[in-house]
Amino acid sequence: MKSFYTLQEALEALKQPVELTPEVRERMNRSVAFLAKYLSEATAPVYGVNTGFGSLQNVEISAQDLSALQENLLITHAAGVGNPLNMHLVRTMLWLKMLNMSKGYSALRPEIFERLSAMYNQQWYPVVTEQGSLGASGDLAPLSQMVLPLIGKGFLRHPQHGEISGEQWLAQNNWKPLQLGPKEALGLINGTQFMLAHALEAYRRIRNIVKQLPIVSALSVDAFDCRMDPFQTPIHRVRPHAGQLAAAAEIRAILEDSPNAKQAKKQVQDPYSFRCIPQVHGASYDALDHCLDMWETELNSVTDNPNVFEEENLVLSGGNFHGQPLALTLDYAAMALSELGSISERRTYLLVSGQRGLSPYLADGAGLDSGYMIAQYSAAALASQNKQLCTPASVDSIMSSNGQEDHVSMGANAATKLLRVIENIENILAVEWLCGAAALKQRGQATAPALQQGVDAFSKAYDIDHKSQPMQELIASAKGWLFPKMG
Repeated sequence: MKSFYTLQEALEALKQPVELTPEVRERMNRSVAFLAKYLSEATAPVYGVNTGFGSLQNVEISAQDLSALQENLLITHAAGVGNPLNMHLVRTMLWLKMLNMSKGYSALRPEIFERLSAMYNQQWYPVVTEQGSLGASGDLAPLSQMVLPLIGKGFLRHPQHGEISGEQWLAQNNWKPLQLGPKEALGLINGTQFMLAHALEAYRRIRNIVKQLPIVSALSVDAFDCRMDPFQTPIHRVRPHAGQLAAAAEIRAILEDSPNAKQAKKQVQDPYSFRCIPQVHGASYDALDHCLDMWETELNSVTDNPNVFEEENLVLSGGNFHGQPLALTLDYAAMALSELGSISERRTYLLVSGQRGLSPYLADGAGLDSGYMIAQYSAAALASQNKQLCTPASVDSIMSSNGQEDHVSMGANAATKLLRVIENIENILAVEWLCGAAALKQRGQATAPALQQGVDAFSKAYDIDHKSQPMQELIASAKGWLFPKMG
């Protein structure tokens, strides 16, 4: 594994097998050896190595019980509940944990890396549930679930071969349960890998949203016969937010060759959901850029505790596992994305409103045909649910561990909410795309050649007659077209 990854490089790396390189092996061995030497010379207990955990920090553990201490930690902390995570998210968690330990500040043996990489490469993914992490001492419950198979506990799933126990997985590899050394269980379950896996998955889907958003919205601009004035450069030159400049340029570029866009318009101004696309989309772009910068820093950070520093001859216990940098940005990303869905739904509302020569609900004979009436309802329901989901998790906290962990990030809740927001936005944009295509067809005028080509290709690939099949199938087709699932 490399020492530094961009978010995009991490997505690409997730498609490849993981191998323990000689450089990583050496770093890990040195950290283990340093911790052993440090413990042999230490005159005071070292947290989590020969003490209890959390509020039990002052309970000293005898040398003969150190391995049992670590095993008990995994068993008692694997307290997650709820639905199992999809296997791709668990795969990402495994990769992120291996990346963290590969940096050599965690005192974890290479043998642990090798067993985790075997899970990863064999596509046997531990069963990890959605709920149970406070995002404070890292993601304790889900990470404990993830590493239970190392000691023959828990369960694993395979995309083709179903579910087996941790004991069965060890047996099929001819391995015995690992005897964990000082700090090793703690190093495995302290960290932000549950939250960060969700952030990385959010990044993958955000890229696609940002790619398709200008295409969908430009189609609506042209289909609703909007003016191009709000997208012209001078307006944005005097309020030069980077996102705003980019959003305006996107619409200009897409509709540059549209015959309809060049025609004289009757209205002096358009509603905000069209006229303020650069300002609204642009503000979200800038917010998301900030979030992605923070996520990339976290991707390349060490987030377990305590950490070993051979050069300084120190073992330091701190708070790098605390999820606050992720919690705040996961919430911020959800809000930024929700606004994109909110303004999209308003454009859909106007497209089906029966204005500007379009029939009510884009129906063929309104009354007998309800057209896209209820498709807009669905978009409205999702946009409203996103507002509810955007109540920030990160402003909440709850005391745990008998007061020792008295401020928690709630970043795991922010993480799971964010993916729900993203799913909703993909469906909202799918509805807007459908309505834009229907409005353009009803208007009987071609849009920009490249955009028209996309509409034609979609229409050819799917039956989009809203009277011949349930509307849910049309929406699913549009979502699949705009946001293809991972292979």
